[in-house]
Amino acid sequence: MESLPRRQQEVLQATVRHYVDTVEPVGSHILVRRFGLPASPATVRSAMGALEQRGLLTQPHTSAGRIPSQLGYRLYVDQLLPSPGAAALQLERELAGISLQWAALDDLLQHLARRLADLTGLLSLISRPRRPRPHLQEVRLVVSSDRLLVFLVQGAALTTSLNLRLPGGSSDQMPLLERWTNEQLRNRPAGRIAWERLPAQLGASGGLLRQALESHAQLGRAGEFDGVVAAGLGGLLGQPEFSRTSSLLPLVQLVESGPQQVLAAPGSGQAAEDARSIWIGTEHPHTALGQCSVVQAPYRTADGSRGQVALVGPMRMAYATARAAVDSVASILQRLLS
Repeated sequence: MESLPRRQQEVLQATVRHYVDTVEPVGSHILVRRFGLPASPATVRSAMGALEQRGLLTQPHTSAGRIPSQLGYRLYVDQLLPSPGAAALQLERELAGISLQWAALDDLLQHLARRLADLTGLLSLISRPRRPRPHLQEVRLVVSSDRLLVFLVQGAALTTSLNLRLPGGSSDQMPLLERWTNEQLRNRPAGRIAWERLPAQLGASGGLLRQALESHAQLGRAGEFDGVVAAGLGGLLGQPEFSRTSSLLPLVQLVESGPQQVLAAPGSGQAAEDARSIWIGTEHPHTALGQCSVVQAPYRTADGSRGQVALVGPMRMAYATARAAVDSVASILQRLLS
C-alpha cells in the first residue's frame, strides 16, 4: 500500500491510539486537543474524510466520530507502528534473567504464557517445539498378490510403508502410476502432488493412492501441535468486543478443540514457522478469528525443532507492545533451548 501524506499519517496514528485506549469513535476536535496535532480541527476533519475515502477509517454511526477499519489497522501496522511501550521493555528485562530452572519444559512455557497474558490482557499461546515434518520425496509401488505395498521415502533414513487392497485389474497400471507420482514430487515444491492432472487411465488406482497418502498425512498432522499452552482466555472477557458470551464462544471453542488452527498461515493451512506475522481480522483463514488479530513469532531449538509464540485479541490492540512481547518470549525460548 502506498504511503499516506504526512498529515493523514498523523491523523491515522492518533485515531488508532485513541480507539485502542477508549473504544470510542473520535472526532477532529478531540484528536487535536488530546494529541496536540499541529493543525486546526477543520484540517484534521478533512484528513479524516480522506482516510475514510481510502477505506482506512470508518464511521460506525451517522453522527458518530470515526474508528479504524481493518485496512486502517493493516496500514498502521505495516508503516506507522511506534516503538514499544514501557511494559514491553519491562518484560524484556525480566525475561533476560530467566535461566533453565524449570523442572519441565511445560512449566517454562506455562510461566511465559501467563506473563504474556498478564502484560497484555490478551490470550497467549505457546506451542511446544516440534521437528519439521519431512516432505515426501519418492513413492515406490510394489504389487503383492491382491495387495499394494506403498513405500513412502521421506529421507535417506526415513521410509514408511502402507498396505492397501489392490483394485481389480489395476496391477499393470502401477509402474505408470509410480512414474507419474514421482515426476510430480520432483517437479513441484514441498512434496505436493497435482492430483487434478492425473491421467484418466489411472483414475481408479490413482484415486486409491491419493486417499491413502492424504489419510497418512492427516494422521501425521494430528499430533503435530500437541502441547499448545494457553493462558489469558479469561482476560478477554474484560474486552468490550467480547462482553457478550456469544461473541467469545467461537474463539473459546477454537482454542479448546484446535489451537493449532490459530497458528495457521493465511491461505496455506500450515504453520507459519519461518516468519513473524501479524494477521488482522479476516486475513486469518479461520472464521472464529474474523474479528480478532493474531500477533505471532517463531522460535527454534538446537535440534532444529520449531515452535510459535502468539497473542490473540480484538483488532483494537496495542500492536507495538504485542509484537515486542511475543518477540521477547520467542527470543528467550530460543536462547534457553539452543
